[in-house]
Amino acid sequence: MKLTTMTQVTIDGVMQGNGAATDDRRNGFERGGWALGKGDDETRTFIAQTYQRAEAFLFGRRTYELFAGSWGSIDQMRAHPIGVALNEAPKYVASTTLTAPRWEDTTVLRGDLAAAISELKAKPGGELQVHGSGILTRWLLENDLVDEMTLIAIPVILGQGARLFPETGPDLALDLVESRVDSKGVAIQVYRPAGRPQYATA
Repeated sequence: MKLTTMTQVTIDGVMQGNGAATDDRRNGFERGGWALGKGDDETRTFIAQTYQRAEAFLFGRRTYELFAGSWGSIDQMRAHPIGVALNEAPKYVASTTLTAPRWEDTTVLRGDLAAAISELKAKPGGELQVHGSGILTRWLLENDLVDEMTLIAIPVILGQGARLFPETGPDLALDLVESRVDSKGVAIQVYRPAGRPQYATA
């Protein structure tokens, strides 16, 4: 399977609290819900179709519990095309603390995470998708496990909140696979990792 990630980010790179205002208040974050209602019908269709082509889903614990309590539990959300895709596919969650997952067809990955994910990637099939899960996404990138990364950039600057990419961290060159901007200014870029960047010499 190809491991792909999809992340909503602000122009200043924040990914925290994109959904409901109360979803993620860590570290005094007060500006949640910045992605709600953003994007046009084409962008919403693109996102739904992405979920629908997943062979399986991989989550960090925090995102898993958020999704389990919404897409996995609320009837109206379960009936949505995204909810149907999530509920019909196998789900994997990287966690050392989750012991009793409440969402059907969930496997908790413990121990050697890199080996477990490499084993999943070696299986035949389409995409092993990661949505949100910022800590996990950063770790996957650092360990060269991401095959394709989709960033959905919402035209807003928050000035606070956890960012997808840390202030200091590994460097990575990217090849642009696809790019589009919708009628409401939401930009979608699909990238493939391409090794380390080239830097100018003195």
